Amino acid sequence: MNQNNKFDINELSNFDIKEFFFKIIDHWKLFVIAILLGLFITFIVNRRTQRIYELKSLITVKSEQNPLFSSSTNISFNWGGPSDQVETIITILKSRTHNEKVVEQLKYYIQYLKEGKYRKEDIYGRNPFTVNLDTLSYQLLGTAIQLNFIENDKFILSIDFKEDIYGLTNYTLNTNKQYIPDSKLFKQTYSIGSKVETPFLNFTVNKKDLISNLSGKTYFVKFNSFNGMVGKYRKIDVETKTKGTSLIELGLKGPNKKRIEDYINTTVLVLDRDQRQQKIEYAIKTKEFIDSLFIVESKNLKDIESGLGDFKKRNEIYDLSAEGTMLFGEATSLDAQSLELKNRLDYYNNLENYISSRDKYDESIPAPALVNIEDPNITASVGILIALSKEKETLEMTVRPSYPPLKKIIDEIGLERRVLLEHISSIKVITRNSLNSVNKQIAKNNSRLRNLSPKEQQLLNFQRKYTITEANYNYLKQKSYEAGTAIAANVSDIKVLDSAKDTGQSPIYPKGNFNYLLAIMLATVLPLLYIVTKEVMDNKISTVEEIEKMYKIPVLGVLGRNNYENRLVVYNRPNSTIAESFRALRSNIQFLFKRESKNKIIVITSSVSKEGKTMAAINLASVFAMSGKKTVLLGFDLRKPKMHEEFDFDNSVGVVNYLIGEKNLDDIVIESPIENLDFITSGPVPPNPSEMILSESTDELFEKLKEKYEYIVVDTPPVGLVSDALGLFKFSDAVIYIIRQNYTQRGMPKMIDDKYVHGEVKNISYVLNDFKVQNRYGDGYGYGYGYGYGKYGNGYHSNEKDSFINKLKKRILK
Repeated sequence: MNQNNKFDINELSNFDIKEFFFKIIDHWKLFVIAILLGLFITFIVNRRTQRIYELKSLITVKSEQNPLFSSSTNISFNWGGPSDQVETIITILKSRTHNEKVVEQLKYYIQYLKEGKYRKEDIYGRNPFTVNLDTLSYQLLGTAIQLNFIENDKFILSIDFKEDIYGLTNYTLNTNKQYIPDSKLFKQTYSIGSKVETPFLNFTVNKKDLISNLSGKTYFVKFNSFNGMVGKYRKIDVETKTKGTSLIELGLKGPNKKRIEDYINTTVLVLDRDQRQQKIEYAIKTKEFIDSLFIVESKNLKDIESGLGDFKKRNEIYDLSAEGTMLFGEATSLDAQSLELKNRLDYYNNLENYISSRDKYDESIPAPALVNIEDPNITASVGILIALSKEKETLEMTVRPSYPPLKKIIDEIGLERRVLLEHISSIKVITRNSLNSVNKQIAKNNSRLRNLSPKEQQLLNFQRKYTITEANYNYLKQKSYEAGTAIAANVSDIKVLDSAKDTGQSPIYPKGNFNYLLAIMLATVLPLLYIVTKEVMDNKISTVEEIEKMYKIPVLGVLGRNNYENRLVVYNRPNSTIAESFRALRSNIQFLFKRESKNKIIVITSSVSKEGKTMAAINLASVFAMSGKKTVLLGFDLRKPKMHEEFDFDNSVGVVNYLIGEKNLDDIVIESPIENLDFITSGPVPPNPSEMILSESTDELFEKLKEKYEYIVVDTPPVGLVSDALGLFKFSDAVIYIIRQNYTQRGMPKMIDDKYVHGEVKNISYVLNDFKVQNRYGDGYGYGYGYGYGKYGNGYHSNEKDSFINKLKKRILK
């Protein structure tokens, strides 16, 4: 396990960036195809994807006071609470109640559609007709209703009922129920303006104008869930433009710009309307209360006026004496002070009861309709209470009760409440003291009235009542006028800086240029990832450099890929590149021979089968023979013999027959069609090949062969599968270990390489077989190992390119 890990680390350290770069360049076709395919797919996606647009609006929320009134007058109708709180407005704009009003006003649960190229398109704003629903009746929910206009004022209404059960909705009651259709298809003709009345539909179709011609056109209408549409539009983007300011930006996305534009602008209009109504609600309530008092005081004034006239006529007394006039003036002034103090005291009691009995405060706090508050602390405290209460309500909609800022606000409300109650209690004491003082003066004045005659006293009392009632009447009349003017001249806190408008905005989705850029990036990254994955997962040996980096055994040469049907390429294709690579191998192998002898034994083996050792043995023996050397090819792969097939001989007699003493040498030697080349097949497969190879008969066989031949080439079994070949190494002058390009795994030659490092095997070299230059940008690994210059060898070797038919034949034969 540790050895394997060490080997992997060495592989990583031997990573060749230049080689990897050339491998990437070699896959240039893959990159081109991927980029073209990515651009084509992106083109299709950009065309078919529904366009999504975004429109925005900018508003400011700022409390505006009516410039026609003084601060004290405004207090009578607005506590000065922060009606312009940005957080409150944002919460309102995203609230269910507010969006229900907008959806209902725009009738957005009715959808107008027309068949487009890829989908049904929303034609809101371009629909030439409108559908007027009977909202008290149930309507078919969520199903496309086809309107095929056969004439300008006549259409066929058809519905394809594909399901068994459908839903019906009542927009007034906001309730649903189920409907089971009687047939799969409903089709009926109606006229423009006539009522469509069925168990599942109840509406009228009207043209928007008389100019448009609907004949021959087809549209669709769909009735969507009211709550579903409200939920959809509650996702409107609402946020402050800049933190800490009163600027609010509204944004909405969708496929229909006109629908977005109308919704944003209408939601602002509804907000403005509601805010105006809320702002003057106090004035309306105050005016209603004043008007009720005004009616009572008006009747009282008429009654007193009538009684005073009757008294004067009956007693024939019309004017007060000088002393009576003076006492009357003093009494009238004191009565006015007493009435004002009593009204103020009553109001403080009402306000105290309201504050004490509630923990939630809003603009419904009793307004001082008939009095003016002189203490500014009370006005400020009430405004703070309203502000904190609104902030508390806003937080309670989004956070838990344990949220620290919410708990802090609750504590602040409690503290401000106690402070306000203390102020009210203090001002009540002061007011009572003032009232007691006025009452004492009134008592003193009344005692002086006894000095007047009885008739004058009665006349004075009548006039006192009349004067007090008249003063109240005039005061109420003035306050009613102020309240009415405040209602009529209400100034909105909402100001629209930029309304939503279609100015030709480009779609925000799909992002065409970005998608093309992304496609190019992916088309570059994915093939690169494929190449990297392929390299990481590929544990096959592919180049000479890999062999030289990983192993100590030297590389003797490179054998090209055999593209021919027969494996005797040296004989059949002497001018081919692969034949030339065997000649180079013949030259290079001379450096492996250490002993001075005219007889040379060359053992050829590999790690596993199908690496080309038999083909290498046959052609190496052939190239020696064709150079005039007496050569024998010896088949010692006793387990899986194949050499005889290349010479079209049977395998009935061979090495095995000699080793068991059944045949002599002359009986097993076969003359090949190549001059100077004989071969000996392995013979029948024995039950004990390893023991036979280690027998004395094997030594005797090699001694006899050396007497007759200059070169003995031995084809052996793979050493990675069986140990037979190792027993033949002792006879060899040179050992060739075949490695097949992109077939032999990197760890396979390690066993023989370790034996070489420890001195157990000598005179051994690797040969890279089935070699093919994998990229045209490399530096020609084959050159120097006898494989030539690649494309620069044209003219020196025969044309090795097979026709398409020959390649096809080879594929079929395989």
